[in-house]
Amino acid sequence: MSEKIITVNRKARHDYEILDTFEAGLVLLGTEVKSLRNGKANLKDSYARIRNAELWLFGVHISAYSHGTYNNHDPERDRKLLLHKKEIRKLIGRVEEAGLTLVPLKLYFKRGKAKVQIALARGKRKFDKRQDIAKRDADREIARKMKQH
Repeated sequence: MSEKIITVNRKARHDYEILDTFEAGLVLLGTEVKSLRNGKANLKDSYARIRNAELWLFGVHISAYSHGTYNNHDPERDRKLLLHKKEIRKLIGRVEEAGLTLVPLKLYFKRGKAKVQIALARGKRKFDKRQDIAKRDADREIARKMKQH
């Protein structure tokens, strides 16, 4: 069950506290798939929303396919995500009730199909971010001291 990672949203783990993750399929056009196979995607500043009981992905940039014709896709178009209805209902409840956000963490191929890992997340405050950086630095320092001994 190997997966080929296309891109990872590094900023998401810095800006959000991840509560739960889901794997969703993507509805793509042919030129988008070819562009993804070339690794031409960016998840920066992207997010997911529920619209008409369907999950949609906004702000994902998939570059136009280099060998595409006039039929090439729009790089910034909204893309539909594929999840089971039960999972979408669960997400609707959690997002509305707790004021949480849906953030894409990574885009990858699994068994030839393009997938996106979506996280149910809560935004971090500046204080939380500073605390995480201090903890990471302390852990790094401890590891360095242990290595010296």
